[in-house]
Amino acid sequence: MQPHPLLTAAVPCNRRQALMALAACASGGMAPAARAAGDVSTEPAECIAPSRPGGGFDLTCGLAGQALQAVRPGRTPLRTRYLPGGIGAVAFDQVATGRLGGAGTLVAFSSGSLLNIAQGRFGPHPVQAVRWIATLGNDYGVVAVHRDAPHQRLQDVVAVLQKDSARVVFGAGGTLGSQDWVKAALLVRAAGQDHKRMRFVSFEGGGEALKALGGRHIDIFTGDAAEATKAAAEGLPVRILAVLAPTRLPGALAALPTAREQGVELLWTTVRGLYMAASVPDADARAWTTALQEAQSAPGYAALCARHGLYPFALSGSALEDFVQRSLADYRRLAQELGLRSWPR
Repeated sequence: MQPHPLLTAAVPCNRRQALMALAACASGGMAPAARAAGDVSTEPAECIAPSRPGGGFDLTCGLAGQALQAVRPGRTPLRTRYLPGGIGAVAFDQVATGRLGGAGTLVAFSSGSLLNIAQGRFGPHPVQAVRWIATLGNDYGVVAVHRDAPHQRLQDVVAVLQKDSARVVFGAGGTLGSQDWVKAALLVRAAGQDHKRMRFVSFEGGGEALKALGGRHIDIFTGDAAEATKAAAEGLPVRILAVLAPTRLPGALAALPTAREQGVELLWTTVRGLYMAASVPDADARAWTTALQEAQSAPGYAALCARHGLYPFALSGSALEDFVQRSLADYRRLAQELGLRSWPR
């Protein structure tokens, strides 16, 4: 099976940021920066994680808060507020309709959010209904099982799927058509089976799905590396069988094999970032963009990303807008390939 163009797009860690991270380790952290007068990014604010605690959105807000605090240590910490519902759909609708927002409200998004928008799952709102502020980093999909599961490698899962795909219960954050569902569907297809017959249990975020995996209520977790490694570090009995990256990743994930090296052409890159209400004044949006750019160019940002299981990937302004549009086009094509509805806007 030929990989989908968007799924093969690996974004390498910025070498300059990595070198800066080493310098930060030697110096003891990030260099502080001066506050700008009237800068809303220095005032009390919140980051909406549109899911339950423990998943990728929660991680995104945590990374944003720590990065901002590191370069502006005197600012009020960025508060995380959870708003579950449709893996981001409720938050997007409330921001797009003006019920949620303002200069002090950031909302976490991921590539999965763009996939849902491409299918019209976030309501009848165009992508311009919100203001895309910045990406913070890259994550990669994983296939994981319970630590005591009989599957020792990805090919073991493929073999079971080839015999009877109905014997395997997948679970992850999101419903039919979500990015975690798509990962499971692509794995089932790679095994030569009909993805429309697979069993998939939906959860309100990766954190809830990982708890279910730990309790052996599901067999296979098809989420992302950062949330899975965080869960394992916190004591959940999770074992990652494959990382869905083009090549082995550096750092803490270096020992984990990719799906590709195990003979399964399955790749998935997840970009994580933040958006705001379209009604936010330009000056306030620029202030947040500048603050996040400043945080990402600081010496310790690459190391901070690594602690969250992410890899630096910084986009903002027109570059981010172009990325969003390209992603939507690719996801619409992917949705059609999998027999899913796609939103024409």
